[in-house]
Amino acid sequence: MSPAGAPPAHVAPMLATLGASLPPDQEGHTFEFKWDGIRAVAHWDGSALRLETRNLRDVTVAYPELQALGPSLGTQPAVLDGEIVALDAAGVPSFQRLQERMHVGDARTAARRAERAPARLFLFDVLHLGERSTMDLPWTERRAVLESLALAGPSWATPPSFPGEGDATLAAARARGLEGVVAKRLASRYVPGARSRDWVKVKFVLRDEFVVGGWLPGEGGRSGRIGALLLGLPAAGGGLVFAGGVGTGFTGAELRRLSDELAPDVRPSSPFTTRLPRRDAVFVEPRLVVDVEYRQRTDAGILRQPSYKGIRPDLSPADLPVQPGPGAGGD
Repeated sequence: MSPAGAPPAHVAPMLATLGASLPPDQEGHTFEFKWDGIRAVAHWDGSALRLETRNLRDVTVAYPELQALGPSLGTQPAVLDGEIVALDAAGVPSFQRLQERMHVGDARTAARRAERAPARLFLFDVLHLGERSTMDLPWTERRAVLESLALAGPSWATPPSFPGEGDATLAAARARGLEGVVAKRLASRYVPGARSRDWVKVKFVLRDEFVVGGWLPGEGGRSGRIGALLLGLPAAGGGLVFAGGVGTGFTGAELRRLSDELAPDVRPSSPFTTRLPRRDAVFVEPRLVVDVEYRQRTDAGILRQPSYKGIRPDLSPADLPVQPGPGAGGD
């Protein structure tokens, strides 16, 4: 392990790059299921557990059922990387089910929702243990340390990893209705905050995060409410590159939540770099990030058959890839 020292106060998790297929060198990689939740780093100082998302937002209060993880680690400090998920009736992670847990800042509300939609923390890496960092160790050694902790509790577990078994893991993930697979190079070190090619994620469906730049008013049954969100990605010169709109995948409760979130951000001018064809668009400050599933993107970058999946409070526009293009200037 690396030199002795206190555990880090914050860790931005290491991220995977998106790949179209599994790495050809399967013997040099291990393969894990991709969980449809939010990334969380667990900090245990020997007496209190703190949970932070990938943008270092403290979400400890939202998940009271995960608190018992801390005492199960004993008195030695630990920093662990994992994913918070909510399982559906079939035992498959559901991002939509997790939505009602992600926005809670009140302990009583969190306790009630934990009974209705319990969360689990799947822990797949260890970054610090006792007085020593493990981040400079190769994945194989970090995994041995992680497994020595025997993390298995009512609301947490260490999911399996399958060295050299990429094809079988991919087939199993597809059969179970999971989102995809993450391939990790066996020799990979843990690089905080980096999107590394040592980790590659392969998805069965296209799904990404986009910034909300406005909305279109609803019609018919949605009259007086949001009809579709207008989406974009950060442009190199400022503003947003338009990626199209999404008008499906919403529940009534989610439309109300989006209305409340976006109401304070209304602005008179467009944040998009190109003029939009609809004059009735309502524009907002480009602050809110949402998760969207889609079939493909056109040559112009517009989403085809998009479906809304939820708000991403663990992300900000700065976390998304910058697109080439001119600065903001649309109206």
